Amino acid sequence: MLHGTAESVSCWMTSSTSHRSQVLEKDLAAGVCIVGAGIAGLSTAYLLARLGTLVVVLDDKEVGGGETARTTAHLSNAIDDLYTEMERIHGVEMTPLIAASHTAAIDTIHRIVEDERIECDFRRVDGYLVPADADGVHIVQRELAAARRAGLTDVDLLRRAPAEWLDAGPCLRFPRQGQIHPLRYLEGLARAIERLGGLIFRGAHVVNVEERDGAVRLETRQGPVVTAGSAVVATNTPIHMMLGVHLKLAAYRTYAIGARVPHGTVPVALYWDTLHPYHFVRVQEGADLPLGYDLLIAGGEDHKLGQADDAATRFARLEGWTRRHFPMAEDVDYQWSGEIMETVDGLAFIGHVADDSRVFLATGDSGMGMTHGTLAGLILSELVLGRESSWSGLYDPRRKRIGALGAFARENLNVARQYVSLMAPGEVESVGEIPPGSGALLRRGIHMLAVYRDPRGVVHERSARCPHLGCVVQWNSMEKSWDCPCHGSRFDAGGTVLHGPAVSDLRSGPEGPEEKEE
Repeated sequence: MLHGTAESVSCWMTSSTSHRSQVLEKDLAAGVCIVGAGIAGLSTAYLLARLGTLVVVLDDKEVGGGETARTTAHLSNAIDDLYTEMERIHGVEMTPLIAASHTAAIDTIHRIVEDERIECDFRRVDGYLVPADADGVHIVQRELAAARRAGLTDVDLLRRAPAEWLDAGPCLRFPRQGQIHPLRYLEGLARAIERLGGLIFRGAHVVNVEERDGAVRLETRQGPVVTAGSAVVATNTPIHMMLGVHLKLAAYRTYAIGARVPHGTVPVALYWDTLHPYHFVRVQEGADLPLGYDLLIAGGEDHKLGQADDAATRFARLEGWTRRHFPMAEDVDYQWSGEIMETVDGLAFIGHVADDSRVFLATGDSGMGMTHGTLAGLILSELVLGRESSWSGLYDPRRKRIGALGAFARENLNVARQYVSLMAPGEVESVGEIPPGSGALLRRGIHMLAVYRDPRGVVHERSARCPHLGCVVQWNSMEKSWDCPCHGSRFDAGGTVLHGPAVSDLRSGPEGPEEKEE
C-alpha cells in the first residue's frame, strides 16, 4: 500500500505543533461520537463537552489533517456568493438570519480563543469587497443595499480600498471580521476537549455508520467499534450515505499561494474581488519568514474537482494576478490546493436528514469553512441534545429552495456527463507511456484502470471506478492523487482513499498482481 502525501503544503502545516491523538484500540461507548477532527467536528465536540456530554472524536488522520489545514482561514460574515444572491435564493426575509449566524460564528471563535487562551494569531480585521472592473462597481453598489437589508448596517461604501494597488473604484468595508491560524486553533480546541473529558482518536477510519436499537454503531476499518447515543458525520462530505445530499453538493479544487512582502507594506485586512471565481487575500504577520517580512496569502482559480489537471497554469495565473495588484510581493514560499464542497444554494447543510435519525451531518463549506464549521458546532450541540436552534431551519439538509433549481440541474447534468468516461479510450495504450512518478488511465478490454508508475518504476494498477458510485477517477499530477469528478472522493497514487464520500479504496486491477516491476 502506498501512503499518500500531498505535494502541496500550506503555510499552516509548517508552523503548527501537531496535536498527537491516541490510537483507537478497543470498542468504546460514548454519548456522542463525532467523525472528523476538522473545524466542524472539533467545534461540535468542544461545545458538547462544555455541556457535559461524553464525546468521542474519530479521524483517520491527526487533528486538522484534512481540509481545514488547507483553508486560508478568513472569518467573515460577507457571504461568498453575495447577499444579492442570497436574497434571490433564500428570500429577503432569510438574509438577516444568514448574516446573524455568520457574525455569531466569528464571535464564538473569538470567545473560545479568549476562554481557552488559545495562541492562534486570532485578530479582528476589516474586510473589503473590491470591484475587479466596471461591472464590479455595480456589483458593489447592489451588495451594499443587500448587506444592509440583511442587518449589517455597519457596512459602508469607501472611495477606495486601503491596499492602493487593488484600487478599481468604490469598495465595501465589512468591519469586525477576523483571521486566524486554523491549525493552532484546532490544537487548542483539542486540548480543551480532552480537558473536559472528551476522547480524540487518530487512525480510526470509519467505514459504516448504522442506527440499531436506539443507538448508533460506528465501525472502523481497523476493527474497533464505537457505540453512541448520537453521531455527527463532519468529514467535509458525508461518508454515511450513498446519494441523498450528494445531489446538492459539488466538489471544487481551489488554489492558494503565500508570498513574502516587506512588513507593513500591505494593510492587515481581508480582501475579495468581484470576479467569478473570485480572488481572496489576507496578510499573516509573524509567519515563518525572515525578519521584516509578512506573508501575503492569495487564493482563487477554482475548478470542478477532477475536471482539470493544470495546477501549474492556475498557480501561474494566481501569482501573476498577485504581482499585478501587490507589486511589493517577493518570493512565493508556499503553494497549495484544497477541496471545497459547494452547495447549490450557497449555505452549508447542518442537521439530520430524517426526523427520527440519531445521525447528524455537517457539510457544504461553500468556501466559508471556518464560519460554517463553527456554525455546525453551534447548531448541532443544540440539536443533538434535543433542543431547538435558531438557525436549524436555515441550514437544514432537507431544505428546498426554488431559486437553487438552476444550480441543482447544472451540477447534476455535469455529474451525468462524467460517466461518459466509462466508455472512453484510455489516456495511454501501454504502461510504458507513463512517466515515473505519474499516473494515467489505461483501458484493458472492458476495464478502465488507474495506473500509477512510481519513481522506482513499480506499477500500481487499480480499477479506475470510484467505489462510491462508479465514476471514473482522474489523475491529479500536483497532489499525486486520483480524484473523482462526480462527488469529490480522492485516493492516493496507490488507490488508498483520502477523502469521502467513498470509504473504501480503489479496487485492485482486473488481472494479475496489483504491483509489478516494469
